[in-house]
Amino acid sequence: MVGGGQLARMTHEAGIPLGIRFKILSDTPQDSAAQVVGDVVIGDYRDLDTLREFARGCDVITFDHEHVPTEHLRALEADGIPVRPGPDALVHAQDKGVMRARLTEIGVPCPRHRIVTDPADVAAFAAEGGGEGDGFPVILKTVRGGYDGKGVWFVRSEAEARDPFLAGVPVLAEEMVDFTRELAANVVRSPHGQAVAYPVVESRQVDGVCDTVIAPAPELSEELSGAAQELALRIARELGVTGHLAVELFETRDGRILVNELAMRPHNSGHWTQDGAVTSQFANHVRAVLDLPLGDPRPRAPWTVMVNVLGGDYPDMYQGYLHCMARDPQLTIHMYGKDVKPGRKVGHVNTYGDELGEVLERARHAAGYLRGTIVE
Repeated sequence: MVGGGQLARMTHEAGIPLGIRFKILSDTPQDSAAQVVGDVVIGDYRDLDTLREFARGCDVITFDHEHVPTEHLRALEADGIPVRPGPDALVHAQDKGVMRARLTEIGVPCPRHRIVTDPADVAAFAAEGGGEGDGFPVILKTVRGGYDGKGVWFVRSEAEARDPFLAGVPVLAEEMVDFTRELAANVVRSPHGQAVAYPVVESRQVDGVCDTVIAPAPELSEELSGAAQELALRIARELGVTGHLAVELFETRDGRILVNELAMRPHNSGHWTQDGAVTSQFANHVRAVLDLPLGDPRPRAPWTVMVNVLGGDYPDMYQGYLHCMARDPQLTIHMYGKDVKPGRKVGHVNTYGDELGEVLERARHAAGYLRGTIVE
């Protein structure tokens, strides 16, 4: 697995029962997965020679992020190394402009969008939307490299649209969608075409970062839930995805769903599956990239809630274990071995049960206590 973050750490854990020999390419020895994986190579994933040396002896290469240069992945494939997902699929998670063009081509509902060249072009794009005034606000995104709110700008005027162009990379403009909530449809697809779909979840964001995931999404109609699952499965098939695919969605006020982002790896919106599904997203990603039969994605309980644990003012979160575990013996805490910094994702908690309000309260209390925002 290229990447040594928490996704690699948890994917490695899922491979242990299968006896999978797992190797990672990590930036530093301190990365989350590098702390627990036995076979660690420290190197730069942007260097082709490093990638080739890392891939030697591997049966398959997969990823915990989308940042490996596309041309390097093509070179690995040319060397005879199975890359899953392959570069022709992964480029749609790497480049938002490519993603929007392809999804539009295959008839997937997306926000109105186009590549813009300068602030004046942004103003022209905004005006194309019609309605009252000048068409602002709009969303601007760098086509590559953004995540957790980084590389994304909410702009209200042409004057505010200057910063995204300073980096000298292409910029994608999108309409400001009038949505009621964000959803995510997680699916897994194997090389021979078997695919499974997890329940559609609601993803709640705070300051552009995923905070809470509720599985399944409350009060989502069977019709819209089924449509979201079918859409994600169709995207996986059309793009030739191998492994886990997360399709982030907007549910609009007029009852539609629009695709926001794609991720071709285990995803924050699927962390609930570790404890809430028969087969986790991590286990199914391992199965998929090795072309093993996929596991059951069904939930184990009526409701599962995942809440991210963000760093706060208390660096030693482990002192909170006594309270959290004693208060809720069913709680599961997943920590990533990261240094605690304010606002940094350092772990998550999962709770499950029969009554949503109670399950949600337990998860929020535990995450808040570990962070230090709740003291009793």
